[in-house]
Amino acid sequence: MNSLTEENYLKALFNLAIENGEVSVNELSKHLQIKMPTVTSMMKKLAEKKLVSYESYKPLRLTEKGRREAALVIRKHRLTEMFLVEKMGFGWEQVHEIAEQIEHIHSPEFFEKMDELLGFPRFDPHGSPIPDKTGKMEWLHYSKLSDCKIGDTVRLAAVTHTSEDFLKFLNARELKLGLKIKIKTIESFDGSMLVSYGKHSSEHLSGLVCERLLVEKE
Repeated sequence: MNSLTEENYLKALFNLAIENGEVSVNELSKHLQIKMPTVTSMMKKLAEKKLVSYESYKPLRLTEKGRREAALVIRKHRLTEMFLVEKMGFGWEQVHEIAEQIEHIHSPEFFEKMDELLGFPRFDPHGSPIPDKTGKMEWLHYSKLSDCKIGDTVRLAAVTHTSEDFLKFLNARELKLGLKIKIKTIESFDGSMLVSYGKHSSEHLSGLVCERLLVEKE
């Protein structure tokens, strides 16, 4: 059984590898805001457990066992977020910190029951895939809204960088998963867009926001 700290390292490595491909000790240190010698010490410990492939001055890599362990922590986190939203009425902007605590409970039966009560969901409230109980994750290849063209109509499928501030920003503009968004104009200077959706006939979204919204083309 891995400790809470070890699980956090594995999860961080897993997520950084998805974003950046290769991950260095320095990048992991910055991401976790932990000093490099401490991170290096933990990588050696996880390498002894056959969870991480670690060599000095080379990128870090999760082993197959490490990927599975990390995916199972992510499964617990995302199932918890879904349960808090669907069954307890929390907003999608409120659930991350609670799920951070619950994801470290070591009780497969608890999360299997949660999964069953939710009807075995495939995605969390932010549109991210929920790994199954073997650690396998379904990957869907969405486009960023920022990569779309004028005249496209797309469905909002997921959001990245799910900070509380960003989700509150989306709430204030009634931007929710499943919405159809039509792109009216794109500003070439900064990538900002004028879009319409739902009751909003003309809404301005910055280039940064468009980068963080993942969509499916109609």
